[in-house]
Amino acid sequence: MDRAALLGLSRLCALWAAVLALFPCGAQGNWMWLGIASFGVPEKLGCANLPLNSRQKELCKRKPYLLPSIREGARLGIQECRSQFRHERWNCLVAAASAPGTSPLFGYELSSGTKETAFIYAVMAAGLVHSVTRSCSAGNMTECSCDTTLQNGGSASEGWHWGGCSDDVQYGMWFSRKFLDFPIKNTTAKESKVLLAMNLHNNEAGRQAVAKLMSLDCRCHGVSGSCAVKTCWKTMSSFEKIGHLLKDKYENSVQISDKINRKMHRREKDQRKIPIRKDDLLYVNKSPNYCVEDKKLGIPGTQGRECNRTSEGADGCNLLCCGRGYNTHVVRHVERCECKFIWCCYVRCRRCESMTDVHTCK
Repeated sequence: MDRAALLGLSRLCALWAAVLALFPCGAQGNWMWLGIASFGVPEKLGCANLPLNSRQKELCKRKPYLLPSIREGARLGIQECRSQFRHERWNCLVAAASAPGTSPLFGYELSSGTKETAFIYAVMAAGLVHSVTRSCSAGNMTECSCDTTLQNGGSASEGWHWGGCSDDVQYGMWFSRKFLDFPIKNTTAKESKVLLAMNLHNNEAGRQAVAKLMSLDCRCHGVSGSCAVKTCWKTMSSFEKIGHLLKDKYENSVQISDKINRKMHRREKDQRKIPIRKDDLLYVNKSPNYCVEDKKLGIPGTQGRECNRTSEGADGCNLLCCGRGYNTHVVRHVERCECKFIWCCYVRCRRCESMTDVHTCK
């Protein structure tokens, strides 16, 4: 690496150190900022200078080789959150673009106790499980690898046996719990205790989503592809599929009481006999109105958002614009088209123009 590149990297690290110094050490969710860090910067800064609480820093120091997986887990969670909500009134906007380091990555939503809070905690915990487990299977760590419990046995009558490299999702779930789950007994305020219990439950719901979607992959062996015997292993689903499951859980999330005794229970008295499942997403407070701007809460509103005039879904102008109507303007696109290779040796293309109507919320 040349001198200019080293100087640039050192300046970038210094900037990140200054930004991260603004975080209170014990604040929940600060680790999520690693998901937007430039490649290699967290490793360069080291565990002591990252936006982690004391328990996380200690774990990071004992297992520094997991730092790339932690960063990748945060990146996966942020990316999937934005993908799942890209057409919604709340579009999982992160605060980094406006004022990095002065607020939690997801702003107000991270501590609001709403359905959005529930999804954020679940998808980030799931992202950490997914990235750590994938790193284990890839052989990037010494203390974990493939799932050794699925290397012998199978079903002789059905003509298959365990083999290959099954993803050790249990290790990923163990690390996610160790890294993210903060003991409730360390919290005194009643409101904080309810929110913390909610966040812990949603963390686990995210982890359960990864485990639930484990699939069985098999490879055939036999003469001329007869599949007389199959070798099978378990593998995680794509994170996009996990994101879809969590979005469905978000749509059917359960509101709980803001009072907690021995355990959490549903807010509606006539529903309290219905048990809360460990894969349910829970929330305490109703979501705010994301239609209009609220600078105090950091809600940008939907004015100026692009919408689909013909859609009846969440991305449709009627829903996304909250009944305010929309503006239409024409955008001209110019691009190369009908390219042909001419001997010898260049490519000749035509210049094509197209006009597109773009609709934005009033």
